[in-house]
Amino acid sequence: MPRWIDTWMPGSGPEAPGGGYPGERLGLPAQGVSAVAGFGRRLAALTVDWLLGYGIAALFLGADVGTSPFAVLGVWFLLTAVPVAVFGSSAGMTALGIRVASVGSEPVVGVPRAVLRTALIALLVPPLVRDSDGRGWHDRAARTVVVRTRP
Repeated sequence: MPRWIDTWMPGSGPEAPGGGYPGERLGLPAQGVSAVAGFGRRLAALTVDWLLGYGIAALFLGADVGTSPFAVLGVWFLLTAVPVAVFGSSAGMTALGIRVASVGSEPVVGVPRAVLRTALIALLVPPLVRDSDGRGWHDRAARTVVVRTRP
C-alpha cells in the first residue's frame, strides 16, 4: 500500500512506463491548447507577475521599495493567489497564454489550493523540482497542472 506522500512527491509515485510526453498520465494532449505548459512560459509568467508586484509596491512605498522585500512579496502573493483561485490565471499567465487547471473535476482551483500553491512558489524550491509531467511540488501538492490556453 502506498504512503500518502506517494501521491504528490516527485519520483515516489507510479511513473508512466516508457516515458511518454508530459501530461499523458493526466489525459492531456501532447501539443496545442490544454497541453502542459513549458518551463520557459511558466518562468516568464512568474517574472511578469513579480514585476507587477514590484511596481505596485513601489507606488505605495516609493524609494523604500528596495528595502521592503516582504512588501513586494505580499503584493505579488495577492496578485497571484486571488486571480488563480477565481479565474485560473494571474496577469502574467494570461499574457503568456497559460492557466492553472485542476487535476480533478473541479472547474476552478479555489482559494485553499491557490493559496497553498502560491505559498510554495514563494519558497522557490518546489517549482524547480519537477516530475515527468512538468509539475513542481507546488502543483502536485495543490493537485493542479499549468496548461496552455493558446498554441
